Amino acid sequence: MREDLILRVVAKLLIPFLVVFALYVQFHGDFGPGGGFQAGTILAAAVVFYALIFGLDAARRQVPERLVEVMMAAGVLIFAGVGVASLLLGGQYLDYDLLSHDPIHGQHRGIFWVELGVAVTVAGVMLKIFYMFADRGRLDEE
Repeated sequence: MREDLILRVVAKLLIPFLVVFALYVQFHGDFGPGGGFQAGTILAAAVVFYALIFGLDAARRQVPERLVEVMMAAGVLIFAGVGVASLLLGGQYLDYDLLSHDPIHGQHRGIFWVELGVAVTVAGVMLKIFYMFADRGRLDEE
């Protein structure tokens, strides 16, 4: 597929919109359908699409495997950090009310950070799985 000019041009036009749509789903998640899991999946799908069109090596240059591993850990730490912050503020684990001066603002702030942690983790895990399966095919050829 590396030689197909139409696919390459369409991918270069479409991938930025996929990333923006993932951000929209992420930030719209506490007001309607969507959230971290869906946003992380869309973001990972954009990278997989890039890898299918431009090659696995090109995708790994854009999103290195080390970054994917950091994403998996960072997302879990963000999620857990919200819970620890609420504990340190005198509440229960993931008690969002204490995260701001007003309980409603605290709810929005807590949901935002938890969903962000989920999005980062899901994108990282999906990309790690994709990279592992893609490597498996390469190792079988050698």
